[in-house]
Amino acid sequence: MTVTAPTRVVRRQPFEHITPNWFAAVMGTGIVATAAATLPVQSPALHVFAVAVWVCAATALVVIGAAFAMHWIGHRDRAVTYARHPVMVQFYGAPPMALLTVGAGAGLLGTDLLGSIAATTLFAGLWIAGTITGLLTSVVVPFRMITSVHREQVTALPAWLMPVVPPMVSASTGALLLPHLPEGQWRLALLCACYAMFGLSLIVGMITLTLIYGRLLHGGLPPVGAAPTVWITLGLIGQSITAANLLGTDASMVFTGGQSSIAVGLHVFGIGYGLIMGGFGVLMFALATALTVHAARRNLGFSLTWWSFTFPVGTCVTGASALGHALNFGAVQALAVALYLLLLAAWFTVATRTLRGIRRGELLYPA
Repeated sequence: MTVTAPTRVVRRQPFEHITPNWFAAVMGTGIVATAAATLPVQSPALHVFAVAVWVCAATALVVIGAAFAMHWIGHRDRAVTYARHPVMVQFYGAPPMALLTVGAGAGLLGTDLLGSIAATTLFAGLWIAGTITGLLTSVVVPFRMITSVHREQVTALPAWLMPVVPPMVSASTGALLLPHLPEGQWRLALLCACYAMFGLSLIVGMITLTLIYGRLLHGGLPPVGAAPTVWITLGLIGQSITAANLLGTDASMVFTGGQSSIAVGLHVFGIGYGLIMGGFGVLMFALATALTVHAARRNLGFSLTWWSFTFPVGTCVTGASALGHALNFGAVQALAVALYLLLLAAWFTVATRTLRGIRRGELLYPA
């Protein structure tokens, strides 16, 4: 008589394999709300929609943030493995951007639900937390890559921009925080800090973008499943245009009287930068579209990388809105509206597929 050993049942917990790229869902949802608030055309229905989406983004930030913290506590060895992985470590730039995006939404849309003081306080708190963690990732991630002994998997990928962009997001959202500070040295300090972070992110980002572009030309496309990450390149472009023009517009609150010429110069710089970088953005947008179609013809399956279709396009919306406002140019403002419609279509598609994957367990319990 043969005795069969009882089958051991392994109980898996939700988000057991949570990775930092889950925060891209918060970024992609939050930008839908903040981009709506900055559009050149507004309506009560659009405002209500933006507030509702911001609430969804804030809720997702709390849920994913709590699950991520529990993952670190319960599966520290696995979390450390992610931090040492040459690709996954790049997505540690996503949590700071999620904080900053939800914080900006609080400043733009949270007043209706929280009141002016509470919304501004939440905005400032999330901005400080997102800025500090974003600056840390911009230093720690490159340091880990430079000092890593495992070099065989290191190759320039669009994901390399993830830890580089957070300071640029801090610069653009910091411009929204500027009017809430007292006049004088506090506003000057924040404006200078935002321009410093703009420069940090822009210079390192363009160096990184050059490496990525060269790698794509010499090495070809990344695996089909990672093809959507090509859109990440637009995040730096759109966010930098947003920051340059928002900071240039707000400079008039800091530099007055005999220093008003400085404000004019920064305003002109924002417009000129936006037009020049916008031309580069058109090229990268067209290239990303073509590469996505190319991957789709080769059975591009759904994964969390699809959230790369949302946040970068959202930054293009805010960039076009800021530039159109600075120029008072109807064509650029119309472009912002058209890009927002594209963003809505992408967000609805990706959010629906994500919720379906969560309900079926495909994303919560990956094979």
